[in-house]
Amino acid sequence: LEDSQPQAKQSSCCLGYPVSIFFIVVNEFCERFSYYGMKAVLVLYFKYFIGWDNDLSTTIYHTFVALCYLTPILGAIIADSWLGKFKAIVYLSIVYTIGQVIMAISAIHDITDTNRDGTPDNMTFHTAMSMLGLMLIALGTGGIKPCVAAFGGDQFEEHQEKQRSTFFSIFYLSINAGSLLSTLITPILRAQECGIYSKQSCFPLAFGVPAALMVVALIVFIAGHSMYIMESPKGNILLRVMKCIGFAIKNRFNHRSQQHPKREHWMDWAEEKYDKLLIAQVKMVLKVLFLYIPLPMFWALFDQQGSRWTLQATTMDGNFGAFIIQPDQMQIVNPILIVIMVPIMDSAVYPLIKKCHINFTPLRRMTVGMLLAALAFVAAALLQIQIDQTMPNFPSSSQIQVKFLNLENTSVPVEVEGQEPFAVPGFDDWFCGPGSHIYIYRIAICRDENCKARKQCKPIARLLFCTDLIPSLLRANFTIVNEEGQTCHYILQLGFGSSYTVLIPSTFSFGESCTENIKAIQDIEPNGIHMAWQVIQYFLMTCGEVVFSVTGLDFSYAQAPSNMKSVLQAGWLLTVAVGNIIVLIVAEAGSLPDQWAEYVLFASLLVAVSIIFAVMAYFYTYMDPMEIEAKFMDLEPEEKKRKELGMTTKDNLAYVNNETSNNTDDKQTKI
Repeated sequence: LEDSQPQAKQSSCCLGYPVSIFFIVVNEFCERFSYYGMKAVLVLYFKYFIGWDNDLSTTIYHTFVALCYLTPILGAIIADSWLGKFKAIVYLSIVYTIGQVIMAISAIHDITDTNRDGTPDNMTFHTAMSMLGLMLIALGTGGIKPCVAAFGGDQFEEHQEKQRSTFFSIFYLSINAGSLLSTLITPILRAQECGIYSKQSCFPLAFGVPAALMVVALIVFIAGHSMYIMESPKGNILLRVMKCIGFAIKNRFNHRSQQHPKREHWMDWAEEKYDKLLIAQVKMVLKVLFLYIPLPMFWALFDQQGSRWTLQATTMDGNFGAFIIQPDQMQIVNPILIVIMVPIMDSAVYPLIKKCHINFTPLRRMTVGMLLAALAFVAAALLQIQIDQTMPNFPSSSQIQVKFLNLENTSVPVEVEGQEPFAVPGFDDWFCGPGSHIYIYRIAICRDENCKARKQCKPIARLLFCTDLIPSLLRANFTIVNEEGQTCHYILQLGFGSSYTVLIPSTFSFGESCTENIKAIQDIEPNGIHMAWQVIQYFLMTCGEVVFSVTGLDFSYAQAPSNMKSVLQAGWLLTVAVGNIIVLIVAEAGSLPDQWAEYVLFASLLVAVSIIFAVMAYFYTYMDPMEIEAKFMDLEPEEKKRKELGMTTKDNLAYVNNETSNNTDDKQTKI
C-alpha cells in the first residue's frame, strides 16, 4: 500500500474519465449502502432489542449521527499529515468493517440466551457490543468521508476540469443509489425471523448484510491501487495551521497599541515566524470556513426527514392499494428523487440557465437550495395543520390504566387493567400499522361489584399479542390463553391511525366459536390524510439538496489549498454535525405546543440564515489556490512549481474563469 508519486503516473482513461474513479464510485456506493442500511434499522434495534424507550433510542441515534460527522476532522488529519488519502481510506475502512461485524454479533440474541426463552439473559453484553460497534463505525465512516471525495478529485488531469465536475455529480449519485437500495432492502431483512433456539426479528441479518457490503467496498477500493494518482502526506498541516493562527492572534494582541502600523490582514501578524505561503493558504481556508458558518441550519432541516417527518407519517394513511408503506420507508422518496434530479439538473436545468445568461454561481445555487429547504418545511407545516384537524385527543396513561366495565349487560363486573399503547414488547405501529392504537388488557372477573383491589379479582384470561410477524401490516393477531393452556386466536383488522378497544365478555368460553363473543370497538377512525402528500415536501427538500450539497462538495474542493483539501472537506462535513446538534437542542428545549409551529420556526430560521448567507456570498471572491500559491514560490521552472504544489488544484481555474467572465463587478481575487 505504498503511495506512489503523482508526478510520474499517467492515469488510464475510459470515455474521457480516469479508470481509477470507477473503483472509487463503486467503493462509495457499497460504503453508503453499508452505512444507510445499518442506520435504517438502528432505532428499532435500540427500542425492541436493547429495550430502550423512544426518547433514549432517539437520543443515542442522533448522537451517533452527529459523531459520524464530527470524526471527519480526525480523518483529514490522518490523511493530510500522516498516512495520505489512500492509506487513510484503507485503514479506516478496516476499522469500519470491524465495527459493522461487531454490530451484527451484538444483535444475536442466542449468544446470551442460556435458558432459550427468546430473551437475552445478559443485555449489558449486547449493549456494550453495540456501543463499541457504533463507535468504530463512527470513526470509520467519519474518517473516510473527507478523503474519498478529495481522493477522487485528485485523479483528474489539468485538462479534465469538466470531467471532474461531472465526477462529483456521479459521486453524489452513487451515495444516493446506495442509500435508496439499503433503505428499501434492510427493513425487509430485519422483518425476517431468525435464531437458533427461538425466532426473532432478524437484526443480525439486517446488520450483517451492510457489514458484507463494507467488505466488498474495501476489496474494490484496494483492487484499483495500481491505477490511482496518489499524493504523499505533506506533514502535520493542521497543527501548523493552528499554531500559525495562534501566533498571529498572540502577536496582534502584543502589538495592539497605535504606534504599530496596521497590516492588511490580521493573519499577516504571523509573518515574523511563518512563511508567506503558509499564511496565504491559511487565509484561503479561513475565508471558506467563514462562509460555512450559516450552513448547519440547512442540515438541521434536512436531517429531520428521518425523525420529525417520519413521525408525521405515522399519523397518516400508508395504504397504497396493492402494498403498504411504513412511515420510515417514506424516506426512500429522497434518494429516488436524487437519482432523477441530479442528471436533470446537470444536463438540462444548469445549461438552460446558462443560455439565459443568468450568472448562477455556486454560492447562489447554495442559497437557492437553502430557500427550497425552508419551503419544504412550510409544506410540512401546512400538511401538519391538515393532519391535526383529523387527529383526536388521545387519552393519557393515567386515564387508561384502570377501567371497570360492565359488559353485555351482565351483572358480573369485569375489571380491565390497561397499559400504555404499545407497552407489550414487540407490539407497536411498526408491526400493526402506522399510528394504530390497540389497548392491551389483562382480563379479570370481579366477584364483588365494589371491589377495586386486584387481589379480589379472579383472572380468567390474558390478551396477548402474537409474536409472529404478520404479512399484512393492517391486521393484528391475538391469542387468548387461560390457566389450563387453552387458546383462542383472534384476528383484528386495523386502520391506519385508528384506535380500538378489544372487549372479552364474562360469558367468553374457549372452543371453535370462541371469537364470536369478542368485540372490537373502534374508538378513533382511521387517518384520512394520505402519506402521498409528503411527496411534495420531499420533492422540495431534494431539489434543495441537489443544488446545495452537490455544489458544496465541488466548491469545497475547488477553493481548497493544495495541501488542505481534506481539511476543508472535513469542515464541510462538520456543518452536518452541528446541524444535528441544533435539532437536538430545539427538540429538547422547545416548548411549542404544536408540531406545525415547530416546522414554521425551522423554516423561518433557515430563511433568515439564507439572507445572511446571500450577503456573505455577494462579497465573496472566488479564488484560484494554485495561482495564489505560485506567487509565493521561489522556484523558477513552472513544472517544478506544479510538482511542489502537488498538482491537486489543476481544475480550480474552472471556477475562477467562469466567475470572472460572468461577474459584472470588477472584483479581484485577493486574500
